[in-house]
Amino acid sequence: MQRTTSDPVAAATLSADVDTVMGTIADGGVAIAPLDVAYAIVAATADGIRRIYAAKRRSWDKPGGMFANRALSRDIHDMDNDRHEMVRYLIEEENLPFSIVAPFHRDHPFLTAADPWVVDASSKSGTLDMLFNAGQFHDEMARQSQARQMPVFGSSANMSLKGSKYRLDDIEPEVRDAADVSFDYGTSRYANDQGLSSSIIDFSDFTVIRVGHVFERLRRVFAERFDVMLRS
Repeated sequence: MQRTTSDPVAAATLSADVDTVMGTIADGGVAIAPLDVAYAIVAATADGIRRIYAAKRRSWDKPGGMFANRALSRDIHDMDNDRHEMVRYLIEEENLPFSIVAPFHRDHPFLTAADPWVVDASSKSGTLDMLFNAGQFHDEMARQSQARQMPVFGSSANMSLKGSKYRLDDIEPEVRDAADVSFDYGTSRYANDQGLSSSIIDFSDFTVIRVGHVFERLRRVFAERFDVMLRS
């Protein structure tokens, strides 16, 4: 049977693998991580972020996202309580992967500990993208990021505009070669033929920035639970 990123991994193994990623990117390196939504390429320093953009040939007009959890969003995103409750519900009750873009507290200690250039390059117009619930590797990275007080930023591990990759071996050589370390956890849980990654929703006005995985389920939950029509 084909292995997938959602297959259970021993807690000690997962923790050690993520610790390797975190140590690598803390030292200025780049890592490729196996997420349920797609394989991702991540960094935490200016040198690492620059290497990612160069390898992907990604426009600097497109900031990456921060690996996050509900606690980080509650502390850093500048949103009303009902918005934070939506994040909680989607994660804890619906178990859905998704990203949100929202205004944020630029002066929060979690972010001021990072190189200001990194935060500037990873945000846009006073908003910050956070990815939630993207599988066991992502969630452990978010946990260790919070514990280390070290923000982690990344994007899908593929050449820009070429579609997400769901197996390590499918990632273009230019992108794989940019990483100092990578982990193969099999096929991403939400692998598809369209090259989709996480859905991204602007929580300022519920505009859909990107239609991605489980979008129809997200749309239904927003309508039925929150009486909000996502604007796609």
